[in-house]
Amino acid sequence: MLGDKRGDNGQVEVVAEALGWPCERKRLAMRAPYIRGKPRVRPSLHHIDPARSDPLEPPWPDLIITVGRRPSMAALWVREQSGGHSKIVQIGKPSGRIEWYDLVIASAEVVLPPLPNVLSITLPLMQVDEANVAAAAELWRPRLAELPRPLIGCLIGGPTEPYVYDRGMADRLLGWAQGHIAETGGTPYFTTSRRTPADLVAALEAALPTGAHLFAWAPEAADNPYHGLLALADGFVVTGDSISMMVEVLKARKPVAIFPLRAGPIGTVDQFRRAAVRKLFAPGSGRHGGGLRPALARLLYRLHIAAHTRDFDNFHRILRDRGLAGPLGRPLTPPTGEIPDDLVPIVARIKGLTEAA
Repeated sequence: MLGDKRGDNGQVEVVAEALGWPCERKRLAMRAPYIRGKPRVRPSLHHIDPARSDPLEPPWPDLIITVGRRPSMAALWVREQSGGHSKIVQIGKPSGRIEWYDLVIASAEVVLPPLPNVLSITLPLMQVDEANVAAAAELWRPRLAELPRPLIGCLIGGPTEPYVYDRGMADRLLGWAQGHIAETGGTPYFTTSRRTPADLVAALEAALPTGAHLFAWAPEAADNPYHGLLALADGFVVTGDSISMMVEVLKARKPVAIFPLRAGPIGTVDQFRRAAVRKLFAPGSGRHGGGLRPALARLLYRLHIAAHTRDFDNFHRILRDRGLAGPLGRPLTPPTGEIPDDLVPIVARIKGLTEAA
């Protein structure tokens, strides 16, 4: 069950391909208020535009694999129509209660309690589309050939709690670009995304240093250099909120530095909560462990005292510790660590779900 986010859909496709089972793809389009607006999570189709979506009708499936708030609501609705027969595998941080799903698969930035239906993995499951990258390389090679090297793609996401995107961030991005040009004589190439605020894009456009380039994302924009840069850039700087872009760069085996983001006043305080929840929930084990602390974690979660969350800083530490990424300001070097393959345990867990049925 697929929504409108390319990176999210890619993770579902990876799991479906690894299973190798016959499947139907149901593509869902959102009603206008919910393209960006967040509906309250419950079994419902009220947020779906039926005229632009694939029909959801019997026979109901044995298994649904989905990702994201809006498609998961449709998955819950389908299970309700099936009388509880359809099992749901939710990829990524669930917007509702974890207990609503038969299996939740989440990468290391997602902090989940030690429940039996949780499988923690290291990296999100998106894959680089090698055909698109190869085609983009042919298109962009002559366009990028004259740019001074090193050519560094700077991939910009958007505000995500606890981080803020403000004028100060624009100034730091511009400062990095000026420093890169002065120190290396190379080319910084900014690309924004659907989440990048318009005022930050405007600030970059207004003060872009000579020698730097900027692509401002738009829904129908032509000549998006993203895949061309994946193929041809010497390295990347990626804002700390954009885990999907970090992972795509890593899977292209390109050097990547994480651009640090600042939290607002409330976000700064909230960072302590996220770190405390991470310690309590001990993410990454992927096991329903015994002992006092896991039992306390499950109790506090079920009492709505400790909620699942994201800890971006911990994810950045994992990448650095594994030799997959580096901090901004150091020379960009290719990743030395191995990219973990989490599909084997994922397939085993999903097969276990269906066999238990």
